[in-house]
Amino acid sequence: MKSLVPPPLILDFASAVAWREQARSEGRRVVLTNGVFDLLHRGHLEYLHRSAALGDSLIVAVNSDAAVRLLKGPTRPLNSAGDRAYALASLRCVAASFVFAGPRLADEIRALRPDVYTKAGDYTIASLDASERDALLTVGADIQIMPFIAGNSTTSLIAKGATAFGG
Repeated sequence: MKSLVPPPLILDFASAVAWREQARSEGRRVVLTNGVFDLLHRGHLEYLHRSAALGDSLIVAVNSDAAVRLLKGPTRPLNSAGDRAYALASLRCVAASFVFAGPRLADEIRALRPDVYTKAGDYTIASLDASERDALLTVGADIQIMPFIAGNSTTSLIAKGATAFGG
């Protein structure tokens, strides 16, 4: 039996830019977010659903494995960038995902020119990376800080698992 579900749309960066231009030509409002998304949990899922509701299509930029090690330490990520991008793109609320190499997303923001950019509520506009904030302001993106869902973090899940298994 054929599946009626389209395969996850995981793009390289050049294809993400082309995808964005196609969305623009169709008049779609594109929402961009980014992050590690190492172990998907309810906080991530609520955040992604709320982000998607702000536009017509949500694209998620996923930190590369090397960037995650810089940001989170040598034991992370638990899942590879390709696996994380696949999981995200498999969600109904996510139109597409791509992996970005650097620790910051400023160049990608300038190229994609999203209509809306979302970040989780553990950030403020003032605490966004200055280069990313400047890129967002340059392209005229509507910056939205989404509510933080307390008690849901990958770090706490890892700690809970380590405690449960005697780590």
